Amino acid sequence: MMRNGEGYPDPTASAAITNVMKENPFVYICSPYRDNPRINVMWARNYCKFAVARGKIPLAPHLYFPQFMSETTERDKAMRMNFELLKLCGELWVFGDNITEGMAAEIARARKVRYFTTKCEEVSVCK
Repeated sequence: MMRNGEGYPDPTASAAITNVMKENPFVYICSPYRDNPRINVMWARNYCKFAVARGKIPLAPHLYFPQFMSETTERDKAMRMNFELLKLCGELWVFGDNITEGMAAEIARARKVRYFTTKCEEVSVCK
């Protein structure tokens, strides 16, 4: 049982946090980036919208990190940060049938993987 700031039991907060942890709302969006960043960012935005429409909170590092990191000189650091974000997610959602090297590394570290077409039609669930 969690306790509040004064040390008293707080069953409401405890139950809420337990439910959130049980039904992790975070999903990791896994899709290509490097081969065509401009187009792939547009696709990734659509995949994030799809996740939000299903009540999920999407994490798509390939939309965020390129804003301030170099794909050519800081890729390894970005991938390590991707893996840390992936730990927060209950599922990794893969979009499309083109699995890049970076995507394969993310898939290998995921607890649960769901595969979708580029049109957001579910294909399969693994792990």
